[in-house]
This record gives sequence, structure tokens and C-alpha cells, in this order.
Amino acid sequence: MHPRGIRILTLLLCLSLGGLSSCIVRRRIITRNGAKTTQGLLTASKETLIKAVAANYNAVHDFNATVDMTPAIGSAEKSKITEYKDVRAYVLFRKAADIRIIGLYPVVRSKAFDMVSDGNTFEVYIPAKNRVITGQNSVFLPTAKSKLENLRPQHFLQALLPEPVQPDERPALLNFTDEDNASYILILTRISADGDVHISRSIWFDRLTLRMVRQLIFDPEGNILSDDRYSNWQSYDGVPFPKHIDINRPRDEYSIVLSVVKMDINRGVSQDKFVFEPPEGAVMQVLGQPSPPEVTPVRGKSVKKAKKISD
Repeated sequence: MHPRGIRILTLLLCLSLGGLSSCIVRRRIITRNGAKTTQGLLTASKETLIKAVAANYNAVHDFNATVDMTPAIGSAEKSKITEYKDVRAYVLFRKAADIRIIGLYPVVRSKAFDMVSDGNTFEVYIPAKNRVITGQNSVFLPTAKSKLENLRPQHFLQALLPEPVQPDERPALLNFTDEDNASYILILTRISADGDVHISRSIWFDRLTLRMVRQLIFDPEGNILSDDRYSNWQSYDGVPFPKHIDINRPRDEYSIVLSVVKMDINRGVSQDKFVFEPPEGAVMQVLGQPSPPEVTPVRGKSVKKAKKISD
């Protein structure tokens, strides 16, 4: 028999015997990372995910956390990243926007930095340089010689507690599901004064759990300001919170990996915990404002002021 006739006969035989799947169809089982082979994907609407972001935010009024921190300076774009291991830190937060982070050096556990913000202004103290950097939260210092000087307490707050969808943000939902991914992406856009539409944030949810796993924050030109990732959600004092948080700030050229060691949520944090007193003799750099060269009293202490640092 002609070879072509043999192939046709074989196909007809498979069909007649109901063996189509074994002859010409190959089935594959998709197992995504962290999922069992029989685990189905969860479904949610845009409104449900918007409410989930708000619920996570509203559940936390304050917290006092001890974390292990791995800071890194550099960026993927410049192909150079330097990590600092085994930094212990204490993070204090109280709504609306009070936050303080104190970092300790490895082994010796002396203070590496102390920074505080009330939501509008910030102060960062670097003991090794006896320097206090202060200014408005919106001020950016791209020329800092040490990129760790770009640390800002509000960057931590944006990552630790993503805000609910804001009145000027317009949400859209993307179902990003393929063989390797199973995510819902809540895309939040804003309209600028000149009428341009730009993405302000995107919030990602794992479809295996519907937990938030990522937040991207963008500038109006579409550049990533912050890429924050969340994993290993735990219940602390009855409130869900991620145990592992990865904060990446490509424009500021630093990243921070946080692992929660101890977390007390909604037990109260007093106002005095957010009062920062610059040490006497420290040099203060005021970002974006003129600073007189003479010694000027600051909060009852003499603090030398450096020259103006423009943003």
C-alpha cells in the first residue's frame, strides 16, 4: 500500500476506536509555582479586588515591627548591585502617615540610620557621617554620592501599606493568566492637567490565593518608581500582613528586602516615638531650601547646616 494510504488508514483507525487523544492529542498538566496539580484558580471582579486593597489598608492603624533587612545599592540598568547583609531594623507606624525606621549595623548593632516622616517632611540621620538630611518628601536627590542617602521613610510606607484606590485614580482589571502566570492586575490610571492618561500604579493578586503579591508605582513618564513584592502572608494580632517584602527603587538606585521577625499590630504607638532630636553638632542638609552656613538652633540643639542641596 502507498505510504500516504497507510497514514490515512491509521488516522481512520484511531478515530474509529475512540483513540483520538492517544494518537494525535497530547495533554499537559500545568503546575504553577506554589500550587498543587489539582488546585484551581480563584476568580474575582474588579470591585472585589478594589475592596480587598482597602480592607488591607483599613485593618492596620499602627504597628511596631522588628525586621531583618538586606539593603542593596545600585540598579539592574547599571548592571551593578552591592548588598549589605544582616541589618536589624525597627519600624514604627501610626496613621495617618507617621513612620520611623531605625537600622542597626550587623554584629556590633550600633545605629546605622534613623529616619522619620510625618507624611509631608522627613529627616534621615546617618551617624557615620554625623549628618541629618531633611526636606519635603517630594524632593529627590539624584546626585547623592551614597545612594543610601536616598532612603526615605515614606518609600517604606508606600510599600508596607499600599493605599486604597484614590478618587483621582481610574481602575481597570487585567487577567494575566498563562502557563506560567496566574494573576489579576488592577491597573490604576490618572489624567494629568494637560489631559494625558498615565498609569499611576498596578497592584497584582495571585489567583491561587487572591492575596496581593506586587505593587508597581510609576511616574507620569511610565518609569518605575517602586517595585514592591509581597509573600508569605501571616496573621499578626488577627490582621493579615506579609512576612516578606521586597522593595526595589530603581530611580533611587537602592532596594530593601524586609523579613518580619516580630510584629505588633494595633496595640498603639505613642506620639513621642516619632519625635526625632538631631544630635548636637550634626550637620544638617536641607533639600531644596536655602541653608545659612552659620550654626542655627534646631529643636533646642545646635546643628550645623550645610549648603543648599537642590533637587
